[in-house]
Amino acid sequence: MSDTPLRQIPFTDAAGDTRTLDDYGTGPVLVVNVASKCGLTPQYEQLEELQRRFGERGLTVVGFPCNQFFGQEPGSVDQILEFCSTTYGISFPINDKVKVNGRSAADLYKSLKETEDGHGKAGRVEWNFEKFLVAPDGSVRRFRPRQVPDDPEIVAAIEHALD
Repeated sequence: MSDTPLRQIPFTDAAGDTRTLDDYGTGPVLVVNVASKCGLTPQYEQLEELQRRFGERGLTVVGFPCNQFFGQEPGSVDQILEFCSTTYGISFPINDKVKVNGRSAADLYKSLKETEDGHGKAGRVEWNFEKFLVAPDGSVRRFRPRQVPDDPEIVAAIEHALD
């Protein structure tokens, strides 16, 4: 693992440019691996609601399409962006596809997966729509896929990170 601070680990955005979480400002960032053909895809709606509710206060939701779970994100980046825009009105950034598990996992996810969830379990991303709240100080809270984005625990963590 590199010594690069989490918020400065480079990744590729949907346009093919190199970005870091710091590029989204100094506020908290909710990093989510997303997919358009997943049973949890309706979480896009709640993620967008979080972006609209807390965006002006500094939160940025950041989506990373992932096709590692039974081909749930098979399309091109352009198809993914169109789906997000037309189906859910997504205003938050969607980046290039990533792998979240295995040797070829994105560096950002290699670091994020070191974070334990609420049950003390770190390691592999379980499924699409796993959520990592990265606070301005670089600390991370991890929420598993079935915990919906507007769960009171997640909302409270966001509000705490915004204070």
